[in-house]
Amino acid sequence: MTPPPPALAARALSAGYGRRRPAPVLEGLDLEARPGELIALLGPNGAGKSTLLRTLAGLQRPLAGRVELGGAPLSRLSAGERARRLAVVLTDPIDAAQLGARDVVGLGRAPHAGFSGRLSREDAAIVDRALRSAAAGHLADRRFSSLSDGERQRVMIARALAQDPSVMLLDEPTAFLDLPARAETISLLRRLAHREGLATIIATHDFDAALRHCDALWLICPGGRVAVGAPEDLALEGALARVFGDRALTFAPSRMSYESGQGARGLPVAVQGDGLAADLARFALRRAGCEIAEGAARHLVQVAAPDGVAEWTATSPGGCSASGRSLGDLSAWARYAMEAMPGSSIGRAGGC
Repeated sequence: MTPPPPALAARALSAGYGRRRPAPVLEGLDLEARPGELIALLGPNGAGKSTLLRTLAGLQRPLAGRVELGGAPLSRLSAGERARRLAVVLTDPIDAAQLGARDVVGLGRAPHAGFSGRLSREDAAIVDRALRSAAAGHLADRRFSSLSDGERQRVMIARALAQDPSVMLLDEPTAFLDLPARAETISLLRRLAHREGLATIIATHDFDAALRHCDALWLICPGGRVAVGAPEDLALEGALARVFGDRALTFAPSRMSYESGQGARGLPVAVQGDGLAADLARFALRRAGCEIAEGAARHLVQVAAPDGVAEWTATSPGGCSASGRSLGDLSAWARYAMEAMPGSSIGRAGGC
């Protein structure tokens, strides 16, 4: 299948600051965002995510190379043409204290409204549709200043949709949101990208949401290289493991998650049991710093939850054993076992 041409592309792009004495943050980038893709721009703090996003949006000039919008150099497009084709949602607060949510979304029609700035009946219909698409229709008559952070983010996404763009760029769209609002926002962006055919790029610190929901990643790696690909492909080739390679985090590809490096000396434990209780037992043991062995191991935990309460028994070399009726106790046993063990065997766990 031949992929569609990119809606937004970077060609040999260098992004950074300064013209007389350029200070590039990222150099020589070749990137493409295609219609219907949700792309996460990821990297550690200070890696250059916001700098790259602002350069792609035309808010700061490239130090070298170019940005293309629909195959045309962004620098050759008028401000109005850019605004009709590219929407940007930043974390900067907007001065809309006295405006209603529908009025804020209506600002997105400004590039289409002509010299008078007045919205036509067609513009009003597009505003209403944008509100519905962003699951914000019920907020239309609310004052913008009265909305929660999550509700404001939906309204700002609706304003971007009202521009009728082909590309949408968002900087930290889930910042300051609680867990349900973060999940709702990222799911909304995924749905909009796929349903509306929008090339959507989000700069985010939320690695977990990006790995679970985004079609592709632009991953800023140590040294300024940007790895591009589906989350699973970047996990397989080791790019995700290298992002925090010099930090106290390790990447677990089979679980597609970053975890504390505290388990480097971890106790190898095999877990026997089925269902949720066994899965949560493995999680509790990993949290304690253990390494979960997939096959046989010298240390064995058997777990069950016949009445909805975990029952576990741990056995180790030398006949040492322990048991309990909560996964919190299992985690505590594992921590004690590792502290008590000389080398790799348990010294006193379970009363031994």
